[in-house]
Amino acid sequence: MHAIGHYIQNINPKSKVVYVSSEKFTNELINSIKDDKNEEFRSKYRNVDVLLIDDVQFIAGKERTQEEFFHTFNTLHEASKQIILSSDRPPKEIHTLEDRLRSRFEWGLIADIQAPDFETRIAILKKKADVENLNVPNEVMVYIATHIKSNIRELEGALIRIVAYSSLTNKEISVELASEALKDIISNKNAKQITIELIQDIVSSYYGLKIDDFKSSRRTRNVAFPRQIAMYLSRKLTDTSLPKIGEEFGGRDHTTVIHAYEKISQSLKKDDSLQATVAELTKKISQK
Repeated sequence: MHAIGHYIQNINPKSKVVYVSSEKFTNELINSIKDDKNEEFRSKYRNVDVLLIDDVQFIAGKERTQEEFFHTFNTLHEASKQIILSSDRPPKEIHTLEDRLRSRFEWGLIADIQAPDFETRIAILKKKADVENLNVPNEVMVYIATHIKSNIRELEGALIRIVAYSSLTNKEISVELASEALKDIISNKNAKQITIELIQDIVSSYYGLKIDDFKSSRRTRNVAFPRQIAMYLSRKLTDTSLPKIGEEFGGRDHTTVIHAYEKISQSLKKDDSLQATVAELTKKISQK
């Protein structure tokens, strides 16, 4: 909502834009009644070019607030002004909202704003890195996009945090450093959702193999290389120890896991096709 307000003022600096949460609108109304300043309150919200109200669902059930907003809405609409509302549900699902307000809310465009998908999150991070002139490996952006899914602000904040942490510790930016820098903001929920079994299932299906192939002693390239990718992703996307990862891949030694991780990490730095493959696999895993 703030971004919308800033955008409007950038393209039309003379426009009068007012942003308010529904809670603040209600509190200001209560104070205006208490202090006998009703006209001052009405003037503030009815003499604007654009009114943005956040979380409008919270006025439901508040009779006086709904009454006041009904007249504010009508005044602005009749003057051909813009009204932008946000809610956590569509008007028809705000059950204690007055019908006359519900019908007005449905007059305009209703847009369902979802969290950005994986590709969009990657694009946002790349654009931010370009704007800020940051040199961040693609695999780190994939890591961020896999774990931070909520909004643009958190995505960009995670990127800046990793760069700052790299500078502070004088360490090269890598997935390991990103994991360390973001460990207190990446939810345990996401970590628990991603298991080695899930990774094995996704990677084996992608390459037309069976999970048992990863646990077998077969060392032909058509099995060994996908197995290394699965090991790489198991280390990158889970908190599982190296010995445990090796155990899940047919009882292999932890040094085999380290070798697989390092080999794929090095290949990712110079192989664009592999980068795309790992990004696609990470997306599939994160969406499960």
